Amino acid sequence: MSKEDSTPVEKLFGSKTRAKLLDLFFSNTGQSFYVREITRVIEEQINSVRRELINLEGIGVVKSETYDNKVYYSANMKHPYAHAFQEIFGRKVTPDTVVEVKRAATNNWQEYIRPVAKYLRAMVLMNRLPGQEGIDMLVIGDDRTKKLTRWAEVVEQRRGKPMNYVIMSRDDFLYRKSVRDKFLMEVLEMEIAELYDPEKIVKE
Repeated sequence: MSKEDSTPVEKLFGSKTRAKLLDLFFSNTGQSFYVREITRVIEEQINSVRRELINLEGIGVVKSETYDNKVYYSANMKHPYAHAFQEIFGRKVTPDTVVEVKRAATNNWQEYIRPVAKYLRAMVLMNRLPGQEGIDMLVIGDDRTKKLTRWAEVVEQRRGKPMNYVIMSRDDFLYRKSVRDKFLMEVLEMEIAELYDPEKIVKE
């Protein structure tokens, strides 16, 4: 792409990849992304993405954390210009933007789940409204080694806000479901934002 073909935002920030990264992070301030996921979402070469991530992290615009041997990047909302970046990038709501955000969120949850896939039987993320009672996440699986507990804590940290979550074994879940346990029924009647249910034990 020639300079004449660049958008005003790309010209302002001096790099198409840098502008796309800022757009991704500050349109999705509650999300974190690993490098190869970023390259798929913004459709840029990995070397260019890595170079710009180093630059952005070096000046404190983005932050990184390592989980399961992968480095995840997200917007640094403590940066002095964080809210200015949100003003520039966060208000662009077009059909294409919505598609990209949904795709990024889906990919991100797949990556969330991968480290505990052999322990996790199902996961339900609720769309709990402010002031609404209930839980944010139901985790079903084998937590005897507390791997799911630690995983849920990491998910909470990466989402950047407190979460109410409950972890129960597969047998406990199925029993409660069979007797129509009041707590479980209320949970399953809430609006579901994300569902991981490969065995179809939550939604039959």
